[in-house]
Amino acid sequence: MMAPPANRRSGYSRRAQYTTFFSYSAGVAGMILGIVLLVASFVQPSLFSGFRAVAADAVEPAGRATSTGRSATKDFFASIAGYLKAGSEHAKLERELAVAKVRLVEARAIELENRRLKALLGLTQVAPEPVTVTSLTSSTAASTRRFATLAAGRDEGVEQGMPVRSALGLLGRVLEVGQTSARVLLVTDTESLVPVRRANDGVPAFAHGAGDGTIRIRLINLGLNPLRKGDVFVTSGSGGLYRPNTPVAVVHKTLRDGAVAYVLANPADADYVSVDQTFTPAPPPPAVSIPEDQ
Repeated sequence: MMAPPANRRSGYSRRAQYTTFFSYSAGVAGMILGIVLLVASFVQPSLFSGFRAVAADAVEPAGRATSTGRSATKDFFASIAGYLKAGSEHAKLERELAVAKVRLVEARAIELENRRLKALLGLTQVAPEPVTVTSLTSSTAASTRRFATLAAGRDEGVEQGMPVRSALGLLGRVLEVGQTSARVLLVTDTESLVPVRRANDGVPAFAHGAGDGTIRIRLINLGLNPLRKGDVFVTSGSGGLYRPNTPVAVVHKTLRDGAVAYVLANPADADYVSVDQTFTPAPPPPAVSIPEDQ
């Protein structure tokens, strides 16, 4: 009498048949569910914002610890690199310092003149305090969508739409808010559009995220392109949300209808950022009617 084979076909046992059937059914059901969720995320992206906020709150402590370790490692390697290049950099910094002192004196003179003129006109300008100062725990670097995560949420007064900036310039705006974390739409994202102007003469434009770490400067007034490599763009304050004169980007390459620019505030180098109140432009002064001559 021969021994039964070790590997029996599924048809030999009813239990094996049921196991195979349920395995295939679970696989097909999972695939259908995945397709449904994928379509829903494209049709209505805000549908899962609550789940994303809960997940971000859950991983926020780990993200904060990773951010602290990343900053310490970056400072360590920066110290070593600075020691190796100290000799050549010292002379260069001395020359730059001499030029900067002259520019600083000029800037102070201009500031005093502006204060005097504003006092004569009765104008006052007080910079508001930031809502909170916190750290970025993570940011996307290899995707067409560009987001970052803040280590602060509703518990520190963060609300949707608030601008986020570092010491170097504008990073983006708050897109979704959780209890202890928030999701930031970076200015390099394809859905980001920021009204800007050239810093030296006020040429108006829009800064549109390209999704590759750069932004496109789109001129409002089409015609001869006046932009040049090295031009700095700041927020214009048009339409509200972003406070005027926040640095955004510097032109890298000119195009027919604008330019390609690099952002000044890199989220990978931003250890701490500030969340500001949304900017509301002042209403225009009432029109003065001139009476007609009798």
